[in-house]
Amino acid sequence: MTIMSITEICENTKAGREYALLGNYETSLVYYEGVLQQIQKFISSMREPARKHMWQKIRQDIAEEYNQVKDINTTLNSFKAESAEPAFSRDAKPSRDPDVWPPPTPVEHKPSPNYGRAPRKEPSYRPDPKPSNRISARDAPRGPSGGRANGGRDARGRGGSERDKRDKKGGKVEKEKKSPEEGDEKKFDSAGYDKDLVENLERDIVQKNPNVHWTDIAGLTEAKRLLEEAVVLPLWMPDYFKGIRRPWKGVMMVGPPGTGKTMLAKAVATECGTTFFNVSSSSLTSKYHGESEKLVRILFEMARFYAPSTIFIDEIDSICSKRGGSNEHEASRRVKSELLVQMDGVQGATGDGSDSSKMVMVLAATNFPWDIDEALRRRLEKRIYIPLPGLEGREQLLRINLKEVPLADDVDLTVIAQQLEGYSGADITNVCRDASMMAMRRRIQGLRPEEIRQIPKEELNLPSTAEDFLSSIKKVSKSVGKEDLEKYEKWMVEFGAT
Repeated sequence: MTIMSITEICENTKAGREYALLGNYETSLVYYEGVLQQIQKFISSMREPARKHMWQKIRQDIAEEYNQVKDINTTLNSFKAESAEPAFSRDAKPSRDPDVWPPPTPVEHKPSPNYGRAPRKEPSYRPDPKPSNRISARDAPRGPSGGRANGGRDARGRGGSERDKRDKKGGKVEKEKKSPEEGDEKKFDSAGYDKDLVENLERDIVQKNPNVHWTDIAGLTEAKRLLEEAVVLPLWMPDYFKGIRRPWKGVMMVGPPGTGKTMLAKAVATECGTTFFNVSSSSLTSKYHGESEKLVRILFEMARFYAPSTIFIDEIDSICSKRGGSNEHEASRRVKSELLVQMDGVQGATGDGSDSSKMVMVLAATNFPWDIDEALRRRLEKRIYIPLPGLEGREQLLRINLKEVPLADDVDLTVIAQQLEGYSGADITNVCRDASMMAMRRRIQGLRPEEIRQIPKEELNLPSTAEDFLSSIKKVSKSVGKEDLEKYEKWMVEFGAT
């Protein structure tokens, strides 16, 4: 979109606000509708995530203004419609006592069934609108830029006034199904579902790009390759991934805590550009009987609607542990069963995988793979091990964490990486954080709070030395033991599918 188009958006928005302030609400609505359509078209042509998010926020604010003006206009139209009711009542049946104000619907008068609703449903009881309030695109005022407010469409086009949206039977015409707020974006229809449950799940949709790329993750070369083959490539090469080569419908990342499983999921969402559902156990649980199963079903229905999409379930062992235990609750068993049924539905939804636009991928992560139910393990066809970082990965992680920290000349990151063997990615981050604060601790040691506030910033941001890292390594211990690693390796030998 050119600078002139952005200027036109600003001018048309200003014109819509001015007409609203002057009381000409229907003309104001025409301008607002045109602005919303222009912004939506602008957003669809963007590629930068940050800029796209900013314009989505602007569009949301303008949509709120549009709704306020629309509500005012609807209220005024209802007043105009109801103003015809007293005259109609006198013609139909005069009041017994002119000095007594008659009730709205006298019981003794026995009015016809349509008497109370006539002004709202029958056009014959509504006063004719003034010609000045019924404008078309030809007669609509032009903004300062010289263009029509709604891009040349009729004022009664999509998202027109409330009066134009109703037919003679009082229903809504089909064009009202898409409001100006939605524009060209797909919107899941909550009809037939609990509206509150749908809104709760929509909060878990990642609206903006997580902005985590493969290069932001140190090491894990094999895991990145497997995830790219299982999730990303089927979207890039849909003609190849057909038939027996159909894409995997379920991938589970297994490994000790702090190894980057959630970061990998965010990178998959960034690289794919699909609708990303970030689901936790709290998103699928409810205190009301039967609602948890409904949440699971609605989640997968929304995923199919927004396909291609990815459902990421973190700590899936908390949702779908082994069934049949003595401590298992009936509600928990129903949720597990519904999840298994829906995952089978996802696997059968695309047939041979010929249509990648309908693909739904289930991506799961867990630290306790041995607690996963056997049926779920079968549905998660790919089971990838995310190990502790190797020497090269540890050195890359040190460089990523310390890129904004000044280092002394005696700091050798390769030597430090060798000393961090057995540390997870989260442990290495904690070591870097502690070492970067050592210089500040030495500078403020023994000083009072007043003296600390007077220290210049340059004296606090001193380079970290090799001694600082050695001291931090002694204070920060490993979070994963050898016995835990042996359990992961043994499980992968028995159930792994890489």
